[in-house]
Amino acid sequence: MSAYVIVDIEVTDPVGYEEYKRLAAPTVAQYGGKYLARGGATEVLEGDWQPKRLVILEFENLERAKAWLNSEEYRPARQLRHRYARSNMVVVAGVE
Repeated sequence: MSAYVIVDIEVTDPVGYEEYKRLAAPTVAQYGGKYLARGGATEVLEGDWQPKRLVILEFENLERAKAWLNSEEYRPARQLRHRYARSNMVVVAGVE
């Protein structure tokens, strides 16, 4: 069953964040993931949530999504994300 990583990101250093994006993308692909949304326009339909930048990734399953997040390959990019942005991240299982 597919799994989706959803990240709400507030970029604090746009130049540094570009380096993060450059490093992160190949690791997503390496773990079989793909970008479904990456910083496009958002529109709040209900509630008070005001996302800054949304990224949605799709992986084969929950295990693969978590393996990517905790991988040695992603570690350098993850450190850059923590340095150049504030983020909230969830993973959710898809439906069959």
